[in-house]
Amino acid sequence: MKFKAEIDVMPHDALLDPQGKAVTHAMASIGMHEIQGVRIGRHIRLFVDSESIETAKERVEEACKNMLANAIMESYTYTVEAV
Repeated sequence: MKFKAEIDVMPHDALLDPQGKAVTHAMASIGMHEIQGVRIGRHIRLFVDSESIETAKERVEEACKNMLANAIMESYTYTVEAV
């Protein structure tokens, strides 16, 4: 079976996010003062060939831990669904 994973990787809340801070300041400079606390991360979509959704989730978890996210600086969430 084929499964689709949607993964969001974000910097930990305790860490400075220079991109997010720059966007927050840019929003204020164009008059959008009500927008604050911007955090910028990554969205990743991938497909997994697997016999079950449980095995697909295990593979996505492994990919996140080993390559897609830096556990020291980032957290991640994901969903997996059959396609």
